[in-house]
Amino acid sequence: MSIPESVEVRVPSGQEEGTRSQVLRWLKRVGEPVTEHEPLIELETDKVTVEVASPGAGVLLEILKQEQEEVAPGELLGRIGPAAAAAATATATAAVPRDATADDDLAATAIQPRMIDAAANAGVPAPSGSPSGAAPRPLSPAVRRLLAEHSLDAASVQGTGEGGRITVADVMRVAAGSAQPRPSAADAPADTVGAESVGSHRVPHSPVRKRIAARMVESLLHTAPHVTTVFEVDMSEALAHRQRHREDFARQGVALTLTAYFAQAAVTAIREVPEANSRWTDAALEIYDSIHLGIATAAEGGLVVPVLHDAQSLDLLATARRLEGLVRRARDGALAPADVRGGTFTISNHGVSGSLLAAPIIIPQPQSAILGLGKLEKRAVVIEQDGEEAIVARPRCYATLTIDHRVMDGSRANLFLQAFTGRLSAWKD
Repeated sequence: MSIPESVEVRVPSGQEEGTRSQVLRWLKRVGEPVTEHEPLIELETDKVTVEVASPGAGVLLEILKQEQEEVAPGELLGRIGPAAAAAATATATAAVPRDATADDDLAATAIQPRMIDAAANAGVPAPSGSPSGAAPRPLSPAVRRLLAEHSLDAASVQGTGEGGRITVADVMRVAAGSAQPRPSAADAPADTVGAESVGSHRVPHSPVRKRIAARMVESLLHTAPHVTTVFEVDMSEALAHRQRHREDFARQGVALTLTAYFAQAAVTAIREVPEANSRWTDAALEIYDSIHLGIATAAEGGLVVPVLHDAQSLDLLATARRLEGLVRRARDGALAPADVRGGTFTISNHGVSGSLLAAPIIIPQPQSAILGLGKLEKRAVVIEQDGEEAIVARPRCYATLTIDHRVMDGSRANLFLQAFTGRLSAWKD
């Protein structure tokens, strides 16, 4: 159908190569007014959630891509137009649900049988809890899928959405409280005793988790042979330097974290072993001139990797300042697409959650290496003091470098960690 005077809403172009998007939720319903630059739709990639702003003012005429559908850069999502066009559209087509947790009030009765048939085809009975004489409320695709996964009857779920609609949260609440006890091993047939006899419940994968899993499998099993080398670093000098300068940094509004030291030491090591900052191609090894450090950060919903761009041009203060902003935005869910693009080398400080050693840490493709830092703790070490050996306690942590073995050999990985640990253990003002 041709819609007059409409403005197209499209997926933003310019995403990083290999990044895929999924429609997370529409923030407006069909027929609702929108203003130019108003947030209209949220897209979720394997790195960040992106708001797509309205490219014009008017009303939302059409939604062409629904929640949980995958979309490509530049793909058409919907259309915006004047109110007159919206009225004309409403007489010819049904409104599409606004989000995966609630359906819009579909007034056109011709649409309701189609929605109920779709529920039946998914193995989900149509809801029967509607008031007497009222048409059953249609179910969103996400709700139908979850009902089928948990073998639930829609009539058994009390809807809390607008107009009593069943939401995803409603289904998950009922599913969590209705796990049926499994037969005991004594009652079960001999051939079914095992994992299948253990009680369980299902937690659907989020789009982020599914894409992280796919990338990890692809990197480790199908792309790069991973090899990990391990060094131990004495952090005494770096910690002493931090103690001397923390207050001065704080007066300038910057928190001086150990990650800033790790980033600076990584730059030193990359200058010593440039191929650590590269990508493998079939024809040649592409070594990057700039160092863009990805900083793996735990955030709600999964791991994100904001990028500290041009780290080779930053001193300790600038590094700490930029890191603070990146990590804060990552944990607030406020990263912009530019914040996660272009990483050439990644640092994973897994020690902040208590891990001593993690190996191999999976390389984010198409990078060639990833640095891991374990928990910082005092350990007993033997040193030479006044010509005699002595046992002392020193703050130390493990540093691992996982490499793409196509790119470099173990000797080069060891040279990298020698430079990295050497910078930290002999830190000077």
